[in-house]
Amino acid sequence: MKHDCNNCSHGGAFPLRGDGFSRRRFLRVAGTGIVASWFADVADPRLLYAANGVAPSLQRTARNCILVFLSGAPSQVDMWDLKEGSWTPSSLAPTSYGGVRWPQGLLPKTGEHLGTIAIVRPGMAWALVHQLAQLWSQISRNPTGALGSVSPHVGAVVSLEMQASRAEGDVLPSFIALNSGNLPGAGYMPASLGPFSVQPSAEGLTTLAHPDGKARFDTRWERLGSVDLDRSSGRLGKVTLDMNDFYDQAKTMVDTPEVGALFGYSDEEYARYGSSAFGGSMVIAKKLLAANRGARFVQVTLGGWDHHDNIYGAAGDSLFTQCSQFDPAFASLLDDLAMTPGVAAGKTLLDETMVVVMAEFGRTTGSLNGQSGRDHYPRLSYVLAGGGVKGGRVIGRTNATGDAVVDWGWAPQRDVRPEDLTATLYSALGIDYTTIRYDDPLGRGFEYVPSAKDGLYQPVDELF
Repeated sequence: MKHDCNNCSHGGAFPLRGDGFSRRRFLRVAGTGIVASWFADVADPRLLYAANGVAPSLQRTARNCILVFLSGAPSQVDMWDLKEGSWTPSSLAPTSYGGVRWPQGLLPKTGEHLGTIAIVRPGMAWALVHQLAQLWSQISRNPTGALGSVSPHVGAVVSLEMQASRAEGDVLPSFIALNSGNLPGAGYMPASLGPFSVQPSAEGLTTLAHPDGKARFDTRWERLGSVDLDRSSGRLGKVTLDMNDFYDQAKTMVDTPEVGALFGYSDEEYARYGSSAFGGSMVIAKKLLAANRGARFVQVTLGGWDHHDNIYGAAGDSLFTQCSQFDPAFASLLDDLAMTPGVAAGKTLLDETMVVVMAEFGRTTGSLNGQSGRDHYPRLSYVLAGGGVKGGRVIGRTNATGDAVVDWGWAPQRDVRPEDLTATLYSALGIDYTTIRYDDPLGRGFEYVPSAKDGLYQPVDELF
């Protein structure tokens, strides 16, 4: 989802301790051809050191993933890593849950689940331009790098890895995106692995039944196949094969019209999840996984977090209005996943599903800017639950204002980058994050997580 903000020309402080990183400066640097090396944090030898032949550590604790992407970048120091000062309004209602200070006024329902969620506080983004950082987070690599333009979404890699385990009744696409706009797709991989994007609707998918009846549709389908041989033969290359895959995928769902109801919700569910499109999407995410009909990776996106101004406003675009959508939906999702039986005996759907909440970067710390808001900042927090994650944990600790880490909280003793988060997700799903595929169009070798094979990035095993 694209976010254009009028205040982003300065770009804030760049993650690698440089000057502001505006769109204009990014394009200027990109034109020199040195972008990949410019992003390397040469001041940190731990990040540049690479061992050879690292053996992956796979947790294998999850079979599904729900990725909740908060595009626009919410303030970590007002939500997941609460920092209090003269700027803190009483409406945040800071409250203590054990050793965690919590914004009860923003996230009261999520606060009831602190024993279920884990918070990773030393997160660090690589860039401070929305579109660039959003892409980076979702493809787990530098979008301006050699394979950046053909790299698949993380969900497409999960979809690929799950193909071998699909059963005859798995009629849903493996990767489904809800309320998510224009996402990265399958990259150079088959397009059928990319996101099946749906906007939430109470009625579900109502177009799966042909208005002229199944018999008439089947006749037309057969005739189409007889006159459109180039589409399925592969003679015209990947584009037509991708089109053929889409046709076949759609035909499978048309032949199983009852799955259309999985994309809808009741009035009760809609109200309990917060009466918003985001909440409706979270209902659907749970239903898709509970049905066990092939969906394994679901992304739900909630935009509108780019609060350069009015961040504490009671009305308009603010933390309070955004959290009024996020909080009931996220809490209800965790409740329902925990009450829904999983596939394995004795397991719940929450046991089998890793839920990840992330954004592209964070927001500035300390006092607010001159517009009563917070600007772009590289430090951010990640939130995880289920799928083997031990709840009630906080990984890492920042200082009083949140602008520096005082305790990393995990073995490498460094920032947790988007690549580390992806390695964590893959590890939970039993996917070898050090995998290199040599089927990419440039013949360079596509790494699931770049340089993970050399030990540069790794799962946050402390979560488990």
